[in-house]
Amino acid sequence: MTAHDHGRRGGSPLDPGLDPARSALVTIDLMDRIVALPLAPLNGPAVLAASLGLAGTFRAAGATVVAVRTQRPGVAEQPPGSDLAAGVVQDGDLVVVKHTIGGFLDTGLHELLRERGVDTLVLAGIATNLGVESTARAAADLDYRLVFAADAMAALTAAEHEAAVTLDFPRFGTVVSAAQIGFAAP
Repeated sequence: MTAHDHGRRGGSPLDPGLDPARSALVTIDLMDRIVALPLAPLNGPAVLAASLGLAGTFRAAGATVVAVRTQRPGVAEQPPGSDLAAGVVQDGDLVVVKHTIGGFLDTGLHELLRERGVDTLVLAGIATNLGVESTARAAADLDYRLVFAADAMAALTAAEHEAAVTLDFPRFGTVVSAAQIGFAAP
């Protein structure tokens, strides 16, 4: 079963390249305390660097950049390191705060994206099989076209990352390296 089987638009949004007016980079949980976790197959600083590179590419093209971060509900103070890592957000970017694993439930993310005419998402962040995958599943249900930057995400174990990237994500969209993500010529 593929995304096409669920009525999604066929073909990769990368062919001939992303449309900056209709595309958004969505980074998940690039917070200091999460980037510092022992991750695999890449460490947190490597995921952060790859995600920042993608964000620069999106900003240069005039495309939307969204940083999604988690906030624990029902606590007076968030744990140390709960801020987004340096450089994740710049002027003009959107920040969405989530209280669940995924980035869509009760966050307004879908409405923000639709207001901007976005129908294609590139996903990156931590953890591949948790926050990224939960966000991707909701995005697929909302009929977004999906691209996964496999080398701009990591999980708590390499096996969890590989299972998401090789078994699950191809059913929802296109899995590529960050270097393969680009925009169509104007």
